[in-house]
Amino acid sequence: MEMEMRAREDIEIGEDITPPIPPLSYALHHSFLHSHCYSCFSPLPLPLNSNYNNTKNHHHYYYCSPACTTTRVVSTEELHILQSHHYHPFSSDLRAALRFLQSHPYDRVAGLLTNCHKLLLQEDDEFAATIREGAKAIATATATDTASASAALCLVLTNGVEVQDYDGRNLGIAVYPQNFSWINHSCSPNASYRFFLSPPPPCCPNSTKLRILPQHTVLTKDDEVCQDNGPKIVVRSIKRIKQGEQVTVTYTNLLQPKQMRQSELWSRYRFICCCERCSASPPTNVDHTLQEISSANLDASSVSSDQNVCRDYAIRRLTDYIDDAITQYLSFGNPELCCEKLEILLTQGLLYGQLEGREVKSQPTIKLHPLHYLCLNAYTTLASAYKVRASDLLGLYSELDEHLLEALDLSRTSAAYSLLLAGATHHLFQFESSLIATVANFWISAGDSLLTLSRSPVGSEFAKWDLPIANPPLLKCICSKCSLMDNFKAILFHREAQNADFEDISSEFLDCVTIITQKVWSFLTHGCCYLRAFKDPIDFSWLGTSKYSSLRDVQPHLCSTAEGHGYTLQERMHIFQLGVHCLLYGGYLANICYGRHSHLTSQVQNILDCEECLISDSHESD
Repeated sequence: MEMEMRAREDIEIGEDITPPIPPLSYALHHSFLHSHCYSCFSPLPLPLNSNYNNTKNHHHYYYCSPACTTTRVVSTEELHILQSHHYHPFSSDLRAALRFLQSHPYDRVAGLLTNCHKLLLQEDDEFAATIREGAKAIATATATDTASASAALCLVLTNGVEVQDYDGRNLGIAVYPQNFSWINHSCSPNASYRFFLSPPPPCCPNSTKLRILPQHTVLTKDDEVCQDNGPKIVVRSIKRIKQGEQVTVTYTNLLQPKQMRQSELWSRYRFICCCERCSASPPTNVDHTLQEISSANLDASSVSSDQNVCRDYAIRRLTDYIDDAITQYLSFGNPELCCEKLEILLTQGLLYGQLEGREVKSQPTIKLHPLHYLCLNAYTTLASAYKVRASDLLGLYSELDEHLLEALDLSRTSAAYSLLLAGATHHLFQFESSLIATVANFWISAGDSLLTLSRSPVGSEFAKWDLPIANPPLLKCICSKCSLMDNFKAILFHREAQNADFEDISSEFLDCVTIITQKVWSFLTHGCCYLRAFKDPIDFSWLGTSKYSSLRDVQPHLCSTAEGHGYTLQERMHIFQLGVHCLLYGGYLANICYGRHSHLTSQVQNILDCEECLISDSHESD
């Protein structure tokens, strides 16, 4: 029997298609045992109440309320795993697997696929060896046979979902019943999902209709009943889904090229994706762009006959270089060196003669396409690293001098990279609409960064130098040319958005931000040659033209301080206006993916409330 879920009816974009689904089994990751509830995964209240918490053998697990202590009872066997195998790579999976051991240890347990025959196929495979080690630990703790323990653990590894909090952190693992676990993967999915770490809000009542079902069987009424234990999951459409159409979600990062997605899916789940995007020949526009590199000034006679080998080697070298730069920032706390290394790579590329010890007279360079997935990773890191550098300077110096001017320069470079990242991924989104969740995050980040720049304390200090800087009249900065603000307020306080107008709203947004960006892009990119090579970070229609050729010839000059470039009131107002547009559109997309009570939508609301952008009655309940 095929394990898949299909739509019972026609479903519009941005609609919940399941009620909140409770897990069959779940386990909090060891690193969050001291900070989150062992039952519902909610953050623990402080101070902790010792009346409903446990401390045994220096391995603590806590509950957020008396109710949670009754819904997540820790067995003696689970406590043994918690204490003795917390170092195991699958520690959380081991604890989650214990809940399945009373089911039948065959190919399927609780109607779910265990995938044992594939996961344990190769004797010398490291992944399989780790599974066997974990199954042995479970069998020892429960006095059961290894085959049953292996089946339960493989079931968790195959069907388990990383439960994320509002900040995107992986808190633990959860396995959900058939009405979620039978939803298959696609690299171009039509649905997404969100978690509830506490009782769902009023917009998601437990009586919500289950709008999907298996193709060959009918779920019982019990499958639609929501229990009050564990982190719950809700599935939501991100595309229009026709009655009878298969519902799919993604198991991997969609901003990776095909080869990386396939490798990750095989490593974790032991299957080769044959979805429409992966099966496309030639590759889709998005997959081609995500892996495109160029060889500038490369004479054909110097190219190896095996170009694929050379290309793969170049990508590995570039990946290692970028990983090293990011490590300088995240592990060694050196954002300045990280920025320097990444911008050298973006502008200079990799010398072809460095590949496999080659000697080439002209010393051509291998450069990444500006929308290559490695470039997108670099933009993300640069936006964060420049922001941290600016924050560090503002924390060290209070008087207006060259340090605060440098902080302004770093802040606007951070905002520029955030805007470039949002525009770049939006360009890919126009060809692959399943990227909507990623694009929503990037537009919100760009908007937040731009608003932070517009209200920067450095800007207000310019008044001491007789420069025309003041806080802009915020309400007057609201755009009257598009309906984003009215639409967002309708989402928050009245009803779900009318997503049938999605194309019109997106078109209005792009028209507005393109006009505003043209007024501030020169200011945002002042002093950074790589960024200035992008004449427009929103419209990427110039790719493949002579403008793209000029981008490849950018020389490796790094950012310098903003000497001689004033920060006018008009620029400040345009930056604010641009930030508001980015936030509103990101919030609109987030509503489609996750609903109006999602953490992203609330984040946008909180930021705009601080800027007094929402009307006074916006806090009224439905």
